[in-house]
Amino acid sequence: MSRLLDRGLEQLTTILLRMGDMAEKTIRIAVTGFMNDTEVSEEIRELSEALLAMTVSVEDKAFELMVKYQPVASDLRIINSYMKIAYDFERYGRYALDITLTQQRFGASQKCAYSRDLMEKMSEKAVLMVHTSVEALRSNDGEMAKSLATTENEVDVIYSDYLDKLSKAPPGTKCIVSTALVVKYLERIADHATYVGESIYYIATGQKILLR
Repeated sequence: MSRLLDRGLEQLTTILLRMGDMAEKTIRIAVTGFMNDTEVSEEIRELSEALLAMTVSVEDKAFELMVKYQPVASDLRIINSYMKIAYDFERYGRYALDITLTQQRFGASQKCAYSRDLMEKMSEKAVLMVHTSVEALRSNDGEMAKSLATTENEVDVIYSDYLDKLSKAPPGTKCIVSTALVVKYLERIADHATYVGESIYYIATGQKILLR
């Protein structure tokens, strides 16, 4: 016989998985828009606001479960971790919006031939990390979550390479500003993916690890 708490946790999981899928979609649209100079700011703004509202729903549901059922041990670990993951998914949306606003102000990466290859690599890896973090949550896979550390290190290397290339870029071009901002947002997205991975690993194993 299932507990009432179990039903509540299932509802919380459903909200969080919907949120993860939406967060991944938001990042993909924002990155594609920036790389191809496509106007997507209104769509991203709506998705970002929806993610913020869903974070509130996760928090409200989590507090409801804690007040009603006073969970302990593994149940409390799941609830606390879910609230952290919801915040990280919300940050995906915020950084996606920052990317589109940067594109509006300074232009897209198409105008920055000198950094295009690194932008593409970093974008692909950041999007992959977002996808992996969502799939690890869906399958409650601690080892998949742990694998995010490897890709995060690769993102850091690309970020460092970009900064080296930026120091040699032609002066006075808007693309220097836009790409510098966007690679920082991508680097932060990758960081938040590892935070999600840490939470998932904790849920799955009961052990805390650092993936950064």
